[in-house]
Amino acid sequence: MGRTASAGHLPVMYAQVLDGLRVVGDGTYLDGTFGRGGHARGVLDQLGPDGRLLVMDKDPEAIAVAEREFGADPRVSIFRGSFAQLAGWDATAAGLDGVLFDLGVSSPQLDVAERGFSFGKDGPLDMRMDPESGVSAAEWINTASEKEIADVLWTFGEERQSRRIARAIVARRGDARIERTAQLADLIASVMPRGDSKIHPATRSFQAIRIFINRELGDLEDGLDAAMARLKPGGRLAVISFQSLEDRIVKQFIARHAKAPAGNRRMPVEAEFTPTLRDVSGALKATDAEIAANPRARSAVLRVAEKLGAAA
Repeated sequence: MGRTASAGHLPVMYAQVLDGLRVVGDGTYLDGTFGRGGHARGVLDQLGPDGRLLVMDKDPEAIAVAEREFGADPRVSIFRGSFAQLAGWDATAAGLDGVLFDLGVSSPQLDVAERGFSFGKDGPLDMRMDPESGVSAAEWINTASEKEIADVLWTFGEERQSRRIARAIVARRGDARIERTAQLADLIASVMPRGDSKIHPATRSFQAIRIFINRELGDLEDGLDAAMARLKPGGRLAVISFQSLEDRIVKQFIARHAKAPAGNRRMPVEAEFTPTLRDVSGALKATDAEIAANPRARSAVLRVAEKLGAAA
């Protein structure tokens, strides 16, 4: 969500990310969510001729921007795919000095109605980060069972009205397929109790469907494991999250590798715990000035960790 459409605008938490990655001139860094290249551009500016920048994205439009802007630079390698696959990319085999994941939907994806991510812009109900693979939100919403829809809205959106919304969706699609973002947003709003919330009543449901369609939480768990496998000792992991489910996964991942689990006096003593990560930053938030300039930064949380162990 933090990646901007324009090179003239800095992406979310730009300075904190570059500070957290602690870029060295001859290092190798992977940006697993290229977006429009704001963070990647900052890393590349700090690399010398022997440095390497590896960029990934599921979105073919993002990869096209990467090819156009960085394709001629011999220090840059580009891979279209999910960061969950990073350990399978040969370019990462020699090890990484830093890995960045900027989670969620990028500004260009939100701003283009045809991508179907935004309830504020009417467009086809798609929501796929890679529109050339997988099932669209419309295909799923028109075929899934009422229980499955309710479970997705609750699990990935923490939507308290998940059952009511699912019931309304199934009833409506019995008359006509739900194919547009505005159709779905209006339907959800029509069955939600009127409250004083400042967020649109469809916010949680759209978030949940997007996360489910793109397998975002599963990819995040796989991507964190892959990053851990490829980081060199002393290498840094930086992750920007925009909602609590993602941040919880990142926080727990870092804690699991950085802190010994709580002991239980009734159980046998476990083998001595050896930390493999150091929590560098805790939860960092955007500054007031950045939030004023870019309201999407309000919900951003950055966590940075460093891989421990002796250098090879």
